[in-house]
Order: sequence, then structure tokens, then C-alpha cells
Amino acid sequence: MWLLILFFSATISTALWYSKAEDDRYMLKFLSLIFWGASVMVFIDHLMSYITEGGEFIEVTIESTILGFVLVITALIIWEIALLIKDPKQVIRKKI
Repeated sequence: MWLLILFFSATISTALWYSKAEDDRYMLKFLSLIFWGASVMVFIDHLMSYITEGGEFIEVTIESTILGFVLVITALIIWEIALLIKDPKQVIRKKI
């Protein structure tokens, strides 16, 4: 389930970035890359696990759903930290 949640988040963030691509002020491209990188990593993990061990390719349990949301929250926290460092509206470091 966490693979599906990450793919959904990657798709939504890419659509948001593409609609605002001219002025990527809030680093939506960075958020999209975080989600796509995590999605590819989890896909390869699931694929290798499926090839070597067999079983289910997509696990649908409450634990995997919680893990998916934890990964989304972690990606959003990393994106927020990057936004605070870049400070696109110059709120933290005001220009004199």
C-alpha cells in the first residue's frame, strides 16, 4: 500500500509543479523529485522481494498504509526544511 501512496503523492506533486513551472518559487520540483525517488526505490524493493520470495506484490495492511503516510510526512518535512533554508519570500532573512 505504501507504494501506491507514494506513487499517488508523486503524481499529485508533479501535477502541481507542472502547473506552476514558470515560477517554481516553492520548490515543488524538489518535492516531486523526492516523491519520485522514493517511489522508484520502493518499487524496486517490492520487485526484488517479489522475485526472490514470491507472495504479494502490493501489501494491503494497516501497517503498510501507516508506513505510506509516515513516508509522505517525512518527505514533506524534508521539503519544508529545504524551503526554510531557501526562504523564497525572504521572511527569515529580510533584505535591508
